[in-house]
Amino acid sequence: MFYSIEELVAQSQKYDSVSELMIATEVQLSGRTREEIIRLMDKNLAVMEQSIEEGVAGVRSVTGLTGGDAVKMNNYLTSGNFLSGATLLTAVRNAIAVNEVNAKMGLICATPTAGSAGVVSGVLLACRDRLKLSHQQQLNFLFTAGAFGLVIANNASISGAEGGCQAEIGSASAMAAAALVQANGGTPHQAAQAVAITLKNMMGLICDPVAGLVEVPCVKRNALGSAQAFVSADMALAGIESVIPPDEVIEAMYRVGRQMPSIFKETAEGGLAVTPTGQRLAEELTVNE
Repeated sequence: MFYSIEELVAQSQKYDSVSELMIATEVQLSGRTREEIIRLMDKNLAVMEQSIEEGVAGVRSVTGLTGGDAVKMNNYLTSGNFLSGATLLTAVRNAIAVNEVNAKMGLICATPTAGSAGVVSGVLLACRDRLKLSHQQQLNFLFTAGAFGLVIANNASISGAEGGCQAEIGSASAMAAAALVQANGGTPHQAAQAVAITLKNMMGLICDPVAGLVEVPCVKRNALGSAQAFVSADMALAGIESVIPPDEVIEAMYRVGRQMPSIFKETAEGGLAVTPTGQRLAEELTVNE
């Protein structure tokens, strides 16, 4: 078992990869066999694929606040007239798709939460063709993301109600960035740097859902979190390192979350939730209930 990023990186040297360390840890903690654990992760991957397919086909939330943006992004990608790279924008499309499915009460895989479910799945399915990932490598991607997410959860938070959106989208983006590094041949140390780079950039991100729903601005934050994961991974793979060690960054995120006022922690009492439009939408939804 590892309790810090430093321990994770050190212990991974005894295994073929971070993913193998995570599987061994899960065997130890859960009492399940290796085969059972891999089978469960395989089910998670299938749900991720299904939710992206459903979202890209077009969905609308129960409230009508969100939906259809994954279709727009897909059409934009198909046009070929875009500024960013195709792989990055595919991740953005995928992330939007997953969270639009979540907003319509569809089936998604929380990674690490429902509100941030689009990031890891969106990034993985965007990079698998580019990196020619086998099915097992895709599962390894998810186990790697889970390993770094486990440390973040144990030392800071993955809950928007406890630590703001930095704890949800920030954690998901860091997990995806670390997994991307490993999937592209990077070292566990470089993956750890990607985590630090990501969390530093998202530190202080508030959770301010309009009408208290996981729709606005959550869907679009998943999209941007996916893009952040790619940039962080590329920076780490280029040899760029965080001056502040990853574990200290996580500790700082924890402190920021504790210091953050409650109005910025999923209460819908601050930020975008209390803009004139945000309040109007909340009132309209209340009247229509």
